[in-house]
Amino acid sequence: MNILVVEDDADIGAMLSRGLSAEGFDVTVVGRADEALDTARQYNPCAVLLDIMLPDGSGIEVCRALRDAGHSGPILFLSAKDDVRDRAEGLGAGADDYVVKPFAFGELVARLRAHLLHRLGDAHAGRLLAGRLVLDLPTRTVLFGDIHVRLTEREAELLALLMANPNRPLPRGEIFDRLWASQGGASLNVVDVYVGYLRTKLAPVGRAGGPQVATVRGRGFMLDLAGAGPAH
Repeated sequence: MNILVVEDDADIGAMLSRGLSAEGFDVTVVGRADEALDTARQYNPCAVLLDIMLPDGSGIEVCRALRDAGHSGPILFLSAKDDVRDRAEGLGAGADDYVVKPFAFGELVARLRAHLLHRLGDAHAGRLLAGRLVLDLPTRTVLFGDIHVRLTEREAELLALLMANPNRPLPRGEIFDRLWASQGGASLNVVDVYVGYLRTKLAPVGRAGGPQVATVRGRGFMLDLAGAGPAH
């Protein structure tokens, strides 16, 4: 997914470029309002991270112009202005979120992914996408080329969580908290059991060169979009 970052602070722009690239995004960074509009028209980014105070104009006006031009992807403001009125103005201009500087990069990525998944779910009638892998939520069916694999409800929930964080290891504890903590009697090893189930179901996808559920030693499990890292 291509992300447009509009940020006139070179250090912040470079940090976002490095961090988002490591998360699997294609990133373009510009520092001016006119560059933002030109780049958006040329590349139609999946999402825009937009500073409000730009040297040649306001990010608020950029946001309005993008919406008027038909841009439907998520727009997240990044701003040091944290007054309630500033937030209201930003959201009223058509933004999906407003993140105050300084921000935690992990939180920013989580918000960005949540908005992208929401939009993708709307656009694809309940389908989640990660690379060429598709998860049809209503039928709990994995699609990869000509491969169709049916999952159980809990297997689908686990895969959806991994697809929301592609190429990023998720600790067992985080997975457990998200999927099993509310159920009495479950223990942490239930994560390993369902990872095993999911790997078995996705084996045909892996043999076709598609994504695999990989173990990252000491860090947890992740969906490896390259399909090169063996599940072990």
